Amino acid sequence: MIFDIEMLKKFYASFGSRVERSKQSVGKSMTLAEKILYAHLFNQEDLKSFKRGIDYVNFRPDRVAMQDATAQMALLQFMNAGKDRSAVPATVHCDHLIQADLGAKTDMNTANESNKEVYDFLSSVSANFGIGFWKPGAGIIHQVVLENYAFPGGMMVGTDSHTPNAGGLGMVAIGVGGADAVDVMTGMEWELKMPKLIGVKLTGRLNGWASPKDVILKLAGILTVKGGTNAIIEYFGEGTASISATGKATICNMGAEVGATTSLFPYDNQMSAYLKATNRDEIALMADAIESYLKPDPEVIENPEEYYDRVIEIDLSALEPHINGPFTPDAATPISEFAAKVKENGYPRKMEVGLIGSCTNSSYQDLSRAASIARQAYSDKLKVAAPLIINPGSEQIRYTADRDGLLASFENIGAVIMANACGPCIGQWKRHTDDNTRKNSIVTSFNRNFAKRADGNPNTHAFVASPELTMALTIAGDLCFNPLTDTLVNEAGEQIMLQEPKGTDFPPNGFAVEDNGYIAPGEKKTEIKINPESARLQVLKPFASWDGNDLLEMPLLIKAEGKCTTDHISMAGPWLRFRGHLENISDNMLMGAVNAFNGKTNAVLNQLNGGYEAVSSVAKQYKAKGISSIVVAEENYGEGSSREHAAMEPRFLNVKVILAKSFARIHETNLKKQGMLAVTFNNKSDYDKIRENDHISIVGLRSFAPNKNLTAILYHADGTQESFEVVHTYNEMQIEWFKAGSALNVTK
Repeated sequence: MIFDIEMLKKFYASFGSRVERSKQSVGKSMTLAEKILYAHLFNQEDLKSFKRGIDYVNFRPDRVAMQDATAQMALLQFMNAGKDRSAVPATVHCDHLIQADLGAKTDMNTANESNKEVYDFLSSVSANFGIGFWKPGAGIIHQVVLENYAFPGGMMVGTDSHTPNAGGLGMVAIGVGGADAVDVMTGMEWELKMPKLIGVKLTGRLNGWASPKDVILKLAGILTVKGGTNAIIEYFGEGTASISATGKATICNMGAEVGATTSLFPYDNQMSAYLKATNRDEIALMADAIESYLKPDPEVIENPEEYYDRVIEIDLSALEPHINGPFTPDAATPISEFAAKVKENGYPRKMEVGLIGSCTNSSYQDLSRAASIARQAYSDKLKVAAPLIINPGSEQIRYTADRDGLLASFENIGAVIMANACGPCIGQWKRHTDDNTRKNSIVTSFNRNFAKRADGNPNTHAFVASPELTMALTIAGDLCFNPLTDTLVNEAGEQIMLQEPKGTDFPPNGFAVEDNGYIAPGEKKTEIKINPESARLQVLKPFASWDGNDLLEMPLLIKAEGKCTTDHISMAGPWLRFRGHLENISDNMLMGAVNAFNGKTNAVLNQLNGGYEAVSSVAKQYKAKGISSIVVAEENYGEGSSREHAAMEPRFLNVKVILAKSFARIHETNLKKQGMLAVTFNNKSDYDKIRENDHISIVGLRSFAPNKNLTAILYHADGTQESFEVVHTYNEMQIEWFKAGSALNVTK
C-alpha cells in the first residue's frame, strides 16, 4: 500500500522546477540538503539566499509523525487549536509505552490493559482529526515510517529526536517538540534556523565485521555530542552507494547523538530497491525520473569544501567496528583498543546483558546478520554467557523474521523476543537483576547510553555497538573479547573463532505480514472525553502571558553541574505513563540533575525554610506563593530526545528562566515555544559566580529585541551584588511567543 499517493504525485511533479528556481535565485550549485530545504519554503515568494546558522526560515513540511509518549501532549495542544483536521498527513505510533519484561505476548497484554486509557484517547483523537493510527505492537515509529512513509526529497517533522532515521531514504526529517508538530498540523509556517552543512565523504566499502553503525559511532567520536548542533550532516561520495537503505537509516538515526538537525544520503539504487521491496514501486519510478535533483550537484562533489561548512572523510574499507560509551554516545573506541580501555578505566568486564533492536538497528538486515552469528554459536555448541533480548522494528519485520527462521536462531541460544517496541532503549525495561544499584556492564545496539537510561541504575555501564558485535559479546560475556582476533572455547573444549556476520538486505522471499497494525482515520466525529480524575491525561490550560515586567529576584532553584540531558530533566521509564498529565509528570522535574553545591540529585536548597528537598517540591512551594524561580546549567543543556515535557514542566512549575552555558537545538526551541526565557552566559565563567542561596534578576525585557543582550543581576545572601550580560537567540516571532505566554497562544 502506498499512503498519500496523490500528495506524492504532486510533489514529484513540481520538485524539479522548485529546485531549478531556487538555484537561479541563490546563484550557485546546491547540496542535496539545500535543494530539499529551498523546495519546502513556506512561501516560494520569499525565495532568496539564506545565511546558514543565522537566518530563521519558514518551511512547509510534507508530513508529521508522533510517537505515543509525545503524541499525548501534542494532540492535547492540537485540540486547543480549533482545527477540524490535520493540514498535512500525520500519524501516531504506539511504541514507547510497552514495557519489556517477560516477552512479547505477555508484555503486549499488560501494555494494552495498563495503557488502555491513553491508547483509547490517541486513537479517538486520531480518528477525529484525520490522523493515521498505528496500534501498540505495530512497530517502532521510525522503522514504520521508513517502511511506509519516508520518500526521497521529502521533508517531515516528528515528535522524537530520532526522526532523522528517514534520511536513509533521502528525506530531510527533523525531530521537534509537540508545539512544532502542531504548527505544521494547523497549516502554519514552521520555523527553523537555516542549518549549517557538514559534508561527510564516504570512500571505499564496508567489509568483515564493520557495519553501517560503525560509521556513525566513529563520527560521534569526531564531532562529540554537540558538534553537529544546528547543522545537517550530508553524506556523499562513492561509498554511499554500497550501504543499504536501512544501513543509511541507522547512520542518520544516530546523527541525533551529535546534535545534528538531521542527516541524509543522496538517492541511489539502494533506496530504489528498498522502496520496491516495501511495495512502493510507483514512488521509486517517480524518484528515478528526477534522480539528478535528489543528490548534490556535480560541482558540490568535485569541490565539497566550497559548499559545506565542514568536510570529514571516512574510508569505509579501513573502518573498524566501534564500541561507544559508557554514559555518553560519543565516547568512541575501535574494537582493537577497547579491551585496554576497559582494563585501564576499571569498567565491569563481565558483560551481563546483550540487547538488539531499537529504532536504530532493528531492520531485517540487522537481524539477519546477528542471527548468522547466533546460528554459528548454536551449531558449534558455544555456551552463551549473557542473556539476550531482541526487539524487532515492526510487525512486518517480526512476522517475516519469524517466517524465515531468524527469531528461532535467537531463541535457540536463549534469547527472549520482546514486543515490536522501543523497550529498554527508552527505559521501558523491567530488568531482572539481583541488585539494580551495583556496577555492571551491558552492550546494546541502541543509540543512547546516558546514566540510568536503560534500567534506572546509575551504575549500569551501557555500551553502544552494532547488532552483530553486540551478539558476539553476548556469546562471550566478556567486554574484552574481540571477535576479529580472539577465540572462544565450546562445550567440547575446542577453540572456536566466530565467523564474519552474513546477512541480506531483504528477505529472500519478500516481506510479509498478516496485520500491520494500521487503522485509517474515521469519517465521523466522536466526542473525546478525558476523565477529570484521570492520573494519565489532563486537559491543558494555556500558560499565562508575560506581565510586561523584568524578572526580578528569582530564587535559584538548582545550579546543575555537568551533563543535563532531557533524561535528567524529565526522566522516561516509569514516568512515561504521565506524559499526558502535565501536573503529575512535573513531579519528576530535574530529579536527575546533579546539584553543583552538594553533588546530589533531587536535593536542592529550599530558600523558604532552609532545608533540602526534591526539585519539584521546592518549585511547587515557590509557585504556591507566587514566586518565580530560575535554573542554571552548563553545556548542551537539554541534550537528547525531543522531550517537550522537559520544557513544559519548568513552565508549569513557574520556572521563568533557564540560564545555561549552551543549549541543545531541539530543547532550546521547545523552551521558546512554551514561553520560557532561554539565555546563555556571555562569559561562561560567570557560571562560577552563582551561589546556592542567590536571588537572580533578568533585566532588559521591556526592550526585548533580537541581538540585544539582557542583564543578569545576582543578589547574594551577604548583601553584595554582581551583574553580567546574558545572550539570547530570540527573533521577532519568538519574542511574540514569549510575550503571549507560548507559541500556541499566538496562533489562536
